[in-house]
Amino acid sequence: MSSLSEMKCLLAEAAESLANAPSGAATQRAVGIRLKELLARFESPTVLDFEEIGDHLYDGVYLADGTGRTLYVNKSYERITGLLSHEVVGRSVQELLDAGFYSNAVTPEVLRLKKRVDSVGQSLRNGARMLITGNPIFDRDGNIKLVAVIEREITDLDTMLVELEATKHKIRSVEAVDQRHRREIEHLRKDWLNAKLIGESRQVREILVLVRRVADFDVTVLIQGETGVGKEIVATEIQEGSTRRDKPFIRVNCAAIPANLLEAELFGYEKGAYTGASAKGKIGLFELADKGTILLDEVGDMPLELQGKLLRVLQQKELTRIGGSRPVPLDVRVIAATNCDLQALTQAGKFRADLYFRLNVFPITIPPLRERPDDIAVLTAHFLDHYNVKYSKKVRISRDGMDILGGYAWPGNVRELQNVIERLVLISDQSSIIAGDCLLPMLHPGEVRRLAEASPAATVASEGRSLKAIVEAVERSVIEDALRAHGSTRKAAKALGVDQSTIVKKAKRLGLCLGDDVLHR
Repeated sequence: MSSLSEMKCLLAEAAESLANAPSGAATQRAVGIRLKELLARFESPTVLDFEEIGDHLYDGVYLADGTGRTLYVNKSYERITGLLSHEVVGRSVQELLDAGFYSNAVTPEVLRLKKRVDSVGQSLRNGARMLITGNPIFDRDGNIKLVAVIEREITDLDTMLVELEATKHKIRSVEAVDQRHRREIEHLRKDWLNAKLIGESRQVREILVLVRRVADFDVTVLIQGETGVGKEIVATEIQEGSTRRDKPFIRVNCAAIPANLLEAELFGYEKGAYTGASAKGKIGLFELADKGTILLDEVGDMPLELQGKLLRVLQQKELTRIGGSRPVPLDVRVIAATNCDLQALTQAGKFRADLYFRLNVFPITIPPLRERPDDIAVLTAHFLDHYNVKYSKKVRISRDGMDILGGYAWPGNVRELQNVIERLVLISDQSSIIAGDCLLPMLHPGEVRRLAEASPAATVASEGRSLKAIVEAVERSVIEDALRAHGSTRKAAKALGVDQSTIVKKAKRLGLCLGDDVLHR
């Protein structure tokens, strides 16, 4: 039985005793009867007693008297602390602390300070952590008669906070990945939209004039040039300068799609048009490009049987899907591109003459990079900047490296130059200066041989010499010329954009004589 129950029993006995007092003690009898009435009211089923109320509270409740002796704990207190009522009721707080039941009790501090005290305590029975608030209850004379303590478990809260922080970390990680993906997509999108025909040569300036003239007119454009010269970039320039710039821009590589699938991809098909066709049918790329522009890249590789259907689309501005009978109207601007000589293919019967004339309304021819050497340095600088930013590096190319790039014929055109620069940046250290000998292995051996034969070292090279011998001959000639012109390995290295140690090592490997005067100046 708890102390409050004992107190209630004692009060009941006192009330009974007073109510049965002798007839001369009317006052005592009246007090006893009143006490019995009050006790009866509290025993009524419609009135909850304090213990019953306390046991329905979620937070733990602890009551102590003015000396710190425990009077009452509710069931939530038992649940939270793991301490049972009979273990603590009747015992002082200090005794419980000394027994190692819990730490950071607030009751002693409330009694000492005579004011509210907040703390974080812990039950040493089950390790539960609690947020504890103790309040003093004063009598009429200002003395503490009770200390009421409310305990709220925060063990679960701590766990939730850890889990919440872990969840936040995961969310931040996901958001970071998502944001990085978005940045990459935006970077690729900007790369595409900002792709410009770069160059300072007369040929590039003339092409840009043609692009500006034709961009706003919905005429068919035929772009011709070797593989890798930038035909798709010119097509993008036309699209971005046109009134259709905000509309679809569909790119189709006619050589990359099998001939038996190209018709379905371009013109679409109705459901059940052929065995294996989708039951829902399929919209073609021409319809996807409606109100916009379609680029037919490598149009010279289009099968003859499709060329007639393409001609009808160009002439009638409509198409009929495979397996369909209803014409579909189109509003599409066509840009065609090819690395073939369409006129020669026409004469050979491999390309329809009427289609050629229909495509060749406004021709633009892009010369190969070997015919516009003035653009090599500009393109190299552009690609270096781009890939240095992309890979967070500061790679540069030495003067002899630039001489090699400038003299190389670039059979793969701008695309080959771009790939070489990207590969150089990838394999180089953070702030490397790329010398010519690092470039040569990345270039076409036949072109390197031609380059070596055209160099001052051609007299020491012959048709039967290996690539390694030719490279060494080029290096020997370049280093000898630099040493002769500058008089020291340090100055020669600076002129060639390499370290002095590189010049010394290469000179010794190539058998060049370096006297003390040259070595130490």
